[in-house]
Amino acid sequence: VHGKESLNFQITVSIAAIISWVLVFILIGFVLLAIVAIGALILTIMAAIKVSNGQLDYRYPFALRLLK
Repeated sequence: VHGKESLNFQITVSIAAIISWVLVFILIGFVLLAIVAIGALILTIMAAIKVSNGQLDYRYPFALRLLK
């Protein structure tokens, strides 16, 4: 369960990073890349803390559920 959830989140982050990288050419991408990187780091740390505290049904916010 955690593996699928984590993989879905990482796929979502990858898609957001690719879109941000494309938008670098219109200069907004630099800001978006920073937001995606910081957000991914914070949400990953939060997930690790929740799961280590025993919350077995943790779901990442903003993650596309591509794998069921």
